[in-house]
Amino acid sequence: MKLPVILSLLAAASVLAQEAPRASVVVEGENAAAGESVSRTKQFRVTGGDAGLRGTVVLLADEARDALRALTDQKAEEDVKVPIRVILVGKPGDPSPPNPIAMKLFFDDTAYQLQVFVHLGRGIEREKLAGVLTAALIHERTLRNVKPDGIERSSTVTPWLVDGLREAAVWRAGNGDRRAYEALFKRGGIYNMNDLFKETDQSRDQMDAAMRLGFRVSSGALVMALLEQPQGKEGFRNFLSEVSLFEGDMPALLRKHFPELNLSEASLAKWWMLQMASKGTAPLSERLSVSETETELNDVLKLHVRSVEKGVEEKPLSAWAELAELKPIEKIEAVRPAQDALTRLSYRCFPSYYPAIAEYQAVLASVEQGKTKDVDAKLAELSASRSLMIAKAERARDYMDWFEITRARETSGAFDDYLRLKDGLQERTHRRNDPLSEYLDKMDELFRHGQQPKREASPQMLLPP
Repeated sequence: MKLPVILSLLAAASVLAQEAPRASVVVEGENAAAGESVSRTKQFRVTGGDAGLRGTVVLLADEARDALRALTDQKAEEDVKVPIRVILVGKPGDPSPPNPIAMKLFFDDTAYQLQVFVHLGRGIEREKLAGVLTAALIHERTLRNVKPDGIERSSTVTPWLVDGLREAAVWRAGNGDRRAYEALFKRGGIYNMNDLFKETDQSRDQMDAAMRLGFRVSSGALVMALLEQPQGKEGFRNFLSEVSLFEGDMPALLRKHFPELNLSEASLAKWWMLQMASKGTAPLSERLSVSETETELNDVLKLHVRSVEKGVEEKPLSAWAELAELKPIEKIEAVRPAQDALTRLSYRCFPSYYPAIAEYQAVLASVEQGKTKDVDAKLAELSASRSLMIAKAERARDYMDWFEITRARETSGAFDDYLRLKDGLQERTHRRNDPLSEYLDKMDELFRHGQQPKREASPQMLLPP
């Protein structure tokens, strides 16, 4: 998240003019002003909105702070030197600015203050707000050691660091999704180190969903790789105390605070990819289904044939005869990747595939040794055996579906809560009274030729779900 010292928010004067009236409720803290909620650590002060919404934001802010402290193993409490004020502006249903959650840094000769503006027009996007608050906390860690002198400074927190810390917090809580790491690792990643560091807040927001996930996963793997090094948490604390005011190359700053890695570009990339592989590896207890085992088998049963013209070329196992003219060492190199992959697959495959994997290993050994008399017959037999297992699995699934449908005598009630929620949402229609919504309602009525009842005006704009 690239944030210059004086960030031109959404036209600051316009935003401040839309600030909601303050309610006369003190949520927390004896010295809090009316309409202000204060976090338990006194680091966050939230104004605007109603008391319930301010309380929710305070809890989210403290969660982001606790997650950052837990990742870096920071136990000691420090005095709050750079307060973070969250200002809720606008009302639900108001036109939302292009950047509904943004941050500013204010300073003078005596103090710094970070302000986060949150527009309520479309509700609050929880994860985005948590990311902005995490960026504010990183700014605070750097600025707490800088004496205020009125000099303008360029304070920047790049998005890879924010996304990486948020992703690392998810993994620490036990909620990480290894499948994204597995998919990215198999494709060799989509970022090199320099490209990851160059992404800005604006370019990240313009990514589609797939690229956004790839960026978050790549950033998370890098942060976790740094945290898991010897003295990694201490190094990361020191890194955060300097990063937002650092104006040089990021690898140089990483080398300064993580000397154990000997962080050349190649070695850092190696640790990065190892972390991605580690997070993407499924536990041995997680067995593959029949269809998943079939997919893996089709992927690994390949010969890797090297030639001067084309380099290493993948060929199906049925092309084993093309290895006949190769030298013994070349045959070994051609079948070794498939042999290793079959060994790894045997740990997690569907149990009925154990004999088939052993047979494929024997076939590969025969091809490697040039004993190919019965190879075609063995491959045909294995193909028929696999087809039979697929058919049996499909039949078993169909039988279980039939049994559940025909033998059920009463409903389980497992979805009753969901059905009640669905009916309740249908009864409580969310309505908007802004000009665009009213225009669309009129057009809808026109196209339906008046068959639908006219929509009643809502006295109050509702918060989007």
